[in-house]
Amino acid sequence: MADTELDAFAEVLDGPLYVVTVAAGGERSGCLVGFASQCSIRPPRFTVWLSRLNHTFGVAAGATHLAVHLLDHGQLALAELFGGETGDQVDKFARVDWRPSADGSPLLAGARAWFVGRIETRVDGGDHVGFVLEPTEVSPPVPSAHALLRLSDATQIAPGHPA
Repeated sequence: MADTELDAFAEVLDGPLYVVTVAAGGERSGCLVGFASQCSIRPPRFTVWLSRLNHTFGVAAGATHLAVHLLDHGQLALAELFGGETGDQVDKFARVDWRPSADGSPLLAGARAWFVGRIETRVDGGDHVGFVLEPTEVSPPVPSAHALLRLSDATQIAPGHPA
């Protein structure tokens, strides 16, 4: 299948966006992620795909855990911060309320839901690497009148790094 054919297929997808955060080696980072999904029911597993060019990927390379956050449609500013800025130049966590999880992963205040996962394995996917996570800490979802933030809601965000 040609790249353009797959691009056409992917254009009709409108999945949720996630903010993935990590702490390792005395550094924190986080980014907006569109490639993520539950990948196993038993045992429960979730995979997030991080671009090799992203600052968060570099920090995640030395991490044992990642935190995955769901945002509401009304949290576009948070998505813009984590998707449109790069941790190479900006301390994103100086601009948001957060607290450390049990393992030290940054947890964003106000996220619709989040979980922390221990990195089980990493999967080479080309320009992205899949981090397969075993959940270790999970928040209850916060009731909201807003829909989840989706890819189509964030098309105006210019990426802080190329994909």
